[in-house]
Amino acid sequence: MLIALVVVVLALVLGPNLWVRHVLRKYSLPDDRYRASGSGADLARHLLDLHQLNAVKVESTPLGDHYDPDARAVRLAAANYRGSSLTAVTIAAHEVGHAIQHARGEALFTTRQRLARVAVLGEKTGGLLLLAAPLIMLIARAPQAGLAVLLLAAGTVVLGTLVHLVTLPVEFDASFNKALPMLERGRHLHPVDLPHARRILTAAALTYVAGSLASLLNLWRWLRVLRR
Repeated sequence: MLIALVVVVLALVLGPNLWVRHVLRKYSLPDDRYRASGSGADLARHLLDLHQLNAVKVESTPLGDHYDPDARAVRLAAANYRGSSLTAVTIAAHEVGHAIQHARGEALFTTRQRLARVAVLGEKTGGLLLLAAPLIMLIARAPQAGLAVLLLAAGTVVLGTLVHLVTLPVEFDASFNKALPMLERGRHLHPVDLPHARRILTAAALTYVAGSLASLLNLWRWLRVLRR
C-alpha cells in the first residue's frame, strides 16, 4: 500500500515535468523541418513586427524560453533561437503571445507578473530557509525552532506551485488564443503538424507548473534528510 502511494505521488509530482520535456524534445527533431521559413528567432521577429511590436527584442538565452516584460524581450533557448524544428517555431509563437498580452495590457497578464514575482521570491526564500534550518537547529538547540523554519520553507515552496497553477489561464491564452491562431492564419506550419503543435503549446503552457511540481520532490528530499 505504501509503495503504491509513493508511486502515485511521484507520478503526480514528476509526471507533468517528464511529459513536458518529452513533448518538447520529441518535436525538436528534425531540427531543420522549417528551415525554408527560417529559425524560431526569425518567426518571432516576423510575428512581433506583424503586430507592430518592433521595439520588442528577440534574444537567445541559457535560462529557457520566456518573455521578459521588463526588458521587453522574447528570449529563446539556443536550440529554439537558431533551430527551425516544429518545437522551435511553435515555442517562438507562444512567447510572442506573451508579448502581445503585455502590449495590450491584459489584466490577467499583469496579475500573473505580480504573482510570479511573489512566487520567485518565495521559492528563493524557501531554498535559503532549507539550507539554514540545520544551522538554526544547532544554534538554538531547540527542535521546535528547526521545525518552524522547515514549515515556513515548505510554505514558500508550495506557494510557488500555487501561483503557477492560478496563472495557468495566462499560459493557455498565450498558446491557444494567441500563438495557434497566428500559426494557422499565417500558414507557418504544415497542416499535418497542427495536432503536434497543439501538444507543444499545451506543454509550453504547463512548463512552469511542471517545473514547480518537480521542485516539491526536492523539498521532500530535504525534509527526509533533516529528520535524520
